[in-house]
Amino acid sequence: KSSYKLGNHLFHTPAYHNRDFRPFPDLATQHPFVPLGSVVSSLKTRSTDGELLRADAKQSLFRLRPGGPGMSPQALGPGKRPGDMRAPNQTGKLEYGPNSAKKKKKLSDKILPQKVRDLVPESQAYMDLLAFERKLDATIMRKRLDIQEALKRPMKQKRKLRIFISNTFYPAREMENTEDVGGGSGVASWELRVEGRLLDDAAKSDPNKVKRKFSSFFKSLVIELDKDLYGPDNHLVEWHRTSTTQETDGFQPLQFRLDSRLARLLGIHTQTRPMVISALWQYIKTHRLQDHQEREFIRCDKYMEQIFGCPRMKFAEIPQRLNPLLHPPDPIVINHLISSVESADQKKTACYDIDVEVDDTLKAQMNNFLLSTASQQEIQSLDNKIHETVESINQLKISREFFLGFARDPQQFINKWLLSQTRDLKTMTDIVGNPEEERRGEFYEQSWTQEAVCRYFYSKVQQKRAELEQALGIRNN
Repeated sequence: KSSYKLGNHLFHTPAYHNRDFRPFPDLATQHPFVPLGSVVSSLKTRSTDGELLRADAKQSLFRLRPGGPGMSPQALGPGKRPGDMRAPNQTGKLEYGPNSAKKKKKLSDKILPQKVRDLVPESQAYMDLLAFERKLDATIMRKRLDIQEALKRPMKQKRKLRIFISNTFYPAREMENTEDVGGGSGVASWELRVEGRLLDDAAKSDPNKVKRKFSSFFKSLVIELDKDLYGPDNHLVEWHRTSTTQETDGFQPLQFRLDSRLARLLGIHTQTRPMVISALWQYIKTHRLQDHQEREFIRCDKYMEQIFGCPRMKFAEIPQRLNPLLHPPDPIVINHLISSVESADQKKTACYDIDVEVDDTLKAQMNNFLLSTASQQEIQSLDNKIHETVESINQLKISREFFLGFARDPQQFINKWLLSQTRDLKTMTDIVGNPEEERRGEFYEQSWTQEAVCRYFYSKVQQKRAELEQALGIRNN
């Protein structure tokens, strides 16, 4: 008695058994008289002649059964596939056609088969459009990613803010004219107006667009009058923004004026704190000041050592060390003279232009582009139509090849079809072996017969032994 081990299975064979055989327990138990060669041959790829019948006739030839040999391939409907002709006792859940779960459509499903392109040369124009669509989709996707990255950064653009300072002087009046406009007494008076707007404001061409308020460009406005004329208590007129100010339409990071030495080093006069840190880090990378051994430390050059007062510092310490070097920005000072020499009620206006940073209008367009889904539904609908059309073309190609094969040689076509149907039936019903060969006596005169008989009797002995042990209550653990 010999033992053979395959994986986790241990097999015992009689002493007279051929020691060169390879055990297959499933085959010996379920199909004791089926040789290994016949099983393997049934799983091999079919020949080229049978490919048309296997691949194409699966969708067409099986439809001939219910209505007899005269039924056309479309008689069972466009959705019927050979999977619909399964045997009643078949347990495999193979489904075809539109009743099965919808597959996710792929770009490869749009490609026409090569045979269709050979038959219809005009279809090359469709393939060219398909290749162009692929390039266009890749370009749009790349641009969307670029836009998403750009929106993560603050997008500002510099604009000119024109400030209009106008005054109207009202000279002293006679007492009888005190009811006139300009005052209720004979004292001279003046009126000062401060206005402003962005130059080339796009809102002028678009009346529906909301203009940005003038007061949103600054935090406070102070009008300082001559202290000698108005006294130390009445010479200031102030306006300060509060959290409840109505015209506030946005917020932006505070800007700081850099220390003169740091400003010369970085080439920045006024900027936000994150931009100052970014510029300093760029300077450190350019001059390779990061320590090669301890990467969290910065080796200061002579200029940074003068500014920060240390030869070496951690990168995490930079925001704290920048605090004493960042100052509030200098106020914008405009000197305006109200003259009383001119004629009465004459209005004088002076204009001043200053640079301000506003949100880039392109940012709103980028957001609209990313959030726009108006064209997606139309594109999806057209894609579905393309997939349906290509699927219909493939079905027509199969029908054409079916009838062409039958028209060329009906007898040979029917013979090949019967062979293909036999193989398909064996595959669908899980039949192994070759019944046509097994019914002949020569089949059992081959060298595998003795091995199969020994394996069959051995499995039967083991089965009877297990039944006997179970009946006697003796269980081999």
